[in-house]
Amino acid sequence: MTFKAALVLAAAIVLFPFQAHAADVEAGKAKSQICQACHGADGNGIGDPQYPLLAGQYADYLAKSLRDYKSGARENAIMLGFASTLSDEDIVNLAAFYASQPGRIRDLTGTD
Repeated sequence: MTFKAALVLAAAIVLFPFQAHAADVEAGKAKSQICQACHGADGNGIGDPQYPLLAGQYADYLAKSLRDYKSGARENAIMLGFASTLSDEDIVNLAAFYASQPGRIRDLTGTD
């Protein structure tokens, strides 16, 4: 096996789990109930700049973030507690829901 072929195979193995579930935005919306306390009903926050805005973010970024919280690769005790209860299907659905919401980006100064 050539190096290039081995690299392609390795990438396919790593990326396969992320493509295993088709996203269901409505299921993500239903699962988002617990997230709303900090991130707001539509992912645009609750007015406290310490909580990230999720609406309009890329679905793959949101899914990776949740997987990283779940695995501990991204450290946050609160998010670890929430993410550890999620299945991969839940993660894909939540990411799709928040990505589908119209978002507004702001920096941490709170200005738009």
